[in-house]
Amino acid sequence: MVLDPEARRRRQELLARTSGKFREILETQSTFLSDYARFDIVVEEVLRGTASDRLTVTWDNSTFGEPRNMPPGPFLIALRNANSPQPPMRGPTATILPTPEPAYPTVLQAPCAPEFIFESTSDQAESIREILKSGAILAP
Repeated sequence: MVLDPEARRRRQELLARTSGKFREILETQSTFLSDYARFDIVVEEVLRGTASDRLTVTWDNSTFGEPRNMPPGPFLIALRNANSPQPPMRGPTATILPTPEPAYPTVLQAPCAPEFIFESTSDQAESIREILKSGAILAP
């Protein structure tokens, strides 16, 4: 997890001049929208595009928050170039922050929707493989 030090500094300043119920709420806050995950992926298979054997990626899961730990893989993970357009929103509103580390690919996740990470043997992963094999979705 990469924690945003500026958000924490601002929270401390606000705590110093706040009291009552609002202070109680601030004291319980431990995560911020600007926190994100950075992790390495050991690549076993590439379904579209190209990838090296090991990738460093980011994941900004502003809707649901990133998990502190992941169960053991393998996983089917869709990534996007951090400089590409954001996926479309799935809900009426969303907060979209800039990609924190544009040099790395990031986990595909439309705002207000689940991340594109599936256990590699799941029914969802198998359906995605079939769709990609059929050529129904054209992607570089």
